Amino acid sequence: MLLFTLSLLLSCSMIAQESHSYRFTLEDCIRYAFANSYERKSMELTGKSLEATYEQSKMQRLPNLSASAGQNISNNANGWSTSGNIGLGSSVTIYQGGQLNNTIEQNRLNLERNTVQMERYDNQTTTQILQSFLTILGNQELLNYQLEVLKTSSEQLRQGRIKYQVGTILESDLLLLEAQYYSDSNNVVDSRINIDNNLLDLKVLLSMNPTDNLEIVTPDTENLDGLRDNLPSEEEAIQLAMETMPDLRISDYNIKIAEKSVDMAKGNYLPSISANANVGMGVLSFDGNGVKQWYSTPSESAGISVNIPIFSRGATKANVKKSQISLEQAQLDYEQTQLSVRQAVSQAYRNVISAYNAYKVSEVRENAYSKSFDAYNIQYQFGKITTVELLQQQNNYLNVLNTYIQNKYSLLMKRKILDVYMGKRVSL
Repeated sequence: MLLFTLSLLLSCSMIAQESHSYRFTLEDCIRYAFANSYERKSMELTGKSLEATYEQSKMQRLPNLSASAGQNISNNANGWSTSGNIGLGSSVTIYQGGQLNNTIEQNRLNLERNTVQMERYDNQTTTQILQSFLTILGNQELLNYQLEVLKTSSEQLRQGRIKYQVGTILESDLLLLEAQYYSDSNNVVDSRINIDNNLLDLKVLLSMNPTDNLEIVTPDTENLDGLRDNLPSEEEAIQLAMETMPDLRISDYNIKIAEKSVDMAKGNYLPSISANANVGMGVLSFDGNGVKQWYSTPSESAGISVNIPIFSRGATKANVKKSQISLEQAQLDYEQTQLSVRQAVSQAYRNVISAYNAYKVSEVRENAYSKSFDAYNIQYQFGKITTVELLQQQNNYLNVLNTYIQNKYSLLMKRKILDVYMGKRVSL
């Protein structure tokens, strides 16, 4: 039992030692995710494999070279004898219907497309991290307000108990104050739980150990009017997205790769020409009488071969047709992607406008209800209003405050998502 306890304590100690603490801005989160994402590392390995394929395809233009050596033993009427030979051979493709060049170009396009696909992955990851980060910020800001409200509720309850003891309020009023205090306490607990869950979600996006401690740095979000002032026109936003979004460039690469597939399929109609050369010579041999001899006279040969396709039972024709269909499909996909990008950016742009208007309205309401609640609180202290009226006004303020915080971070999120579409660096 003692050994088990010691082993358990040692294991817990090792786990604790493996945990780390981080204090991240949004930019830190994005950098950490890019450096530690297993999916992104897999895409990088795919890129290295494609690069190796591309480099190897370029080497296909060069002649090959091989060496051979052999030794034989035989038994005949004269007894046992041995003989051997050595040789060198080389061949090179002179013409293959453009297949070599088309293969090289297609491999280059595949390599470049993988790089753009990584850009798209980075944009998607950035958007997910942004949403998670802003959700945490919103809940933390709400928690700060809830803690202030809880202090107010605690003070109201303290004063209410004094007033009840001296008989200036009814027991029902005291019970209302107690209920409000416990309700506010529960709101604080719920917000803290939500923040812990949000942080865990963010750690998943960062490929971070869930036992690590993560604290996010709160940026300045007091004045958001600049988000609207620096907004380009809708058409400018769409044009920037059309020039920078990886989706369109990936579709363009798909067309170019499909075009090379068509050229390669058509190349099978054309003849191929190759050249070869060989040199060899005999080596030391022994006859049945033990006599040895060197064969020093080399044999040399060289030639050119031509392969002309005549009939492939329709295989080449079918491959050309299928590659042309794939090209048409890639062109259709590009047109669809263009339309989808325009629609997505246009909707994102209008979402920003709508979110800004909602934010400004809720900002005015929050300011008004905050001042009204302060006034009600003072009136309650002097016995000018009832407990019911005070708590009703407090709950109204909390509802307006919650809407304001939601609208505030909704504006931030939608504006930054538009920045991602326009190819801009995301920061807070």
